[in-house]
Amino acid sequence: MAVSCRHFLVSGRVQGVYFRGSAYDVARDLNLTGWVRNLADGRVEAVACGDAAALDAFANWLAHGPAHAHVTDVVARETEPQRYVDFNIR
Repeated sequence: MAVSCRHFLVSGRVQGVYFRGSAYDVARDLNLTGWVRNLADGRVEAVACGDAAALDAFANWLAHGPAHAHVTDVVARETEPQRYVDFNIR
């Protein structure tokens, strides 16, 4: 199975709504590795690695986020495969 990695930038009301914690739970459930963090400009940034179907599912979740989030944009791009042990919050 080929491992791919994607870099995500999520815009909207995505801080202060348990976005990182929820993304962590979803990524772990999908057996993805990588990380998620808040950016100073109000966006959330994530890098996720795993199989294509899991990455697609994660991208679909990011487009909506948790209950109190209001996602206005998700920019995703393929990135060089990287090896992470697990998924964490930075």
